[in-house]
Amino acid sequence: MGSLDRGAAEQKSLVEQEAPGERTAQRGQPAPDLARKSGGLARYVAAATLARTADGGAVVAIVLMVTTSGAPGWLAGLLGACITAPHLLGPLVARSLDSCSDGRVLIAWACVVHGATLAAAVLLYAMTWPAVTGVLLVASGLVGPLLTGGISSRLPAIAGPDQVSQRRAQGWDVATYGIGGTIGPSVVAAVSAWAGPTVAALILAAATFVAAAVVRLLPYAPPAARAADAPTAVQTLRLMAVTDRLRRMLYLTSTVAFSVAALPIAAVAFTAVFQVQPAAAGVLTAAYGLGGLAGSAGVMCRPLRGDADRLVTRLAGLVAVALAVAALSGYFASAVAAYAAAGAMNSYFFAATLAARSEFAPPQVRGQVFVWVGALKIVAGSAGTAAAGVAITGEPQLPLFLAAALILAAAGASLLDRHSSTGGLETAR
Repeated sequence: MGSLDRGAAEQKSLVEQEAPGERTAQRGQPAPDLARKSGGLARYVAAATLARTADGGAVVAIVLMVTTSGAPGWLAGLLGACITAPHLLGPLVARSLDSCSDGRVLIAWACVVHGATLAAAVLLYAMTWPAVTGVLLVASGLVGPLLTGGISSRLPAIAGPDQVSQRRAQGWDVATYGIGGTIGPSVVAAVSAWAGPTVAALILAAATFVAAAVVRLLPYAPPAARAADAPTAVQTLRLMAVTDRLRRMLYLTSTVAFSVAALPIAAVAFTAVFQVQPAAAGVLTAAYGLGGLAGSAGVMCRPLRGDADRLVTRLAGLVAVALAVAALSGYFASAVAAYAAAGAMNSYFFAATLAARSEFAPPQVRGQVFVWVGALKIVAGSAGTAAAGVAITGEPQLPLFLAAALILAAAGASLLDRHSSTGGLETAR
């Protein structure tokens, strides 16, 4: 590929050659019929669900373990951050995804390291200084991005060459995120009530060991680049910034992640507006989660069609509409429906961003693109939660109105960006 430092024009030329806008087959991949016949997608879904369930429940287990031990809340928050904050460094460990001889081995080892360090952290917590637990949790968090975006980067080589198969598989991928984010904390809560949070964390660790074994059974895909040719994390970010379609996907993804983070905060405030029990906030968040699962099922049954670039913009606008409807809801039942609709639209939007990453990222950097987007989503979601907490001191609906307006502004910017683009991946239609 050569050096990406030669300038934006050369970077765009590379992307234009390797990722034309409407390609239906991925180069350098194993025979898709063989992958499907051997149950590659089913094994992928199993591995991704197990890994993401462990990743999604780990922080809850850590916080519960610390608080139930009688330690102060600040320590629980600090140790919880030790396993979540390192996800932001994911791009620094993702370069090898695009150049190692067998990406399955790298991801499997990431699962093993995640599980082993998590298990060691919880077992040693009561026996040693909290700093030791913190170091182990940081190590666990560092490989976390390989359990999320890293696994997703394997999907294009498994799903099949045609666009319909790819996008149906992306619906399954969205579902694994939703299931992992829902089941992980639920398993921790249930097991903690029965046997304690330490046992819950050990179960999550065991799930990553099983995920590692299943990852090794995924169909093989040859490396997309030599180690010497794989760009650095900074070069990959620069590539996304100068590539029209990847750039739009990136800032829309970050904006939507920032905005939907307001939904749980607003749910708590809405209980006072609707004069219902505070626990009813859980109903709203559950409706959002169920809507997300329904949306992913919809993508599986009826895969998204059309240009992924335009789909990302349109579906971001629909997420904004759902947030505005939730803010305008005059009754609790209508708010529940709006939260479910927001979850469904966000799943469709997520599937469109996965399609954009798969179809527009050059093979040499695809793994890093997946991990970069995941890391920036975490940053945006955390910032959105903090911003919603500040904004909600006034009217409870204000954070959702502001979130909807922000998404619409970003969608409008993407329309202008697309109209004014004349190079890179942009093609006239």
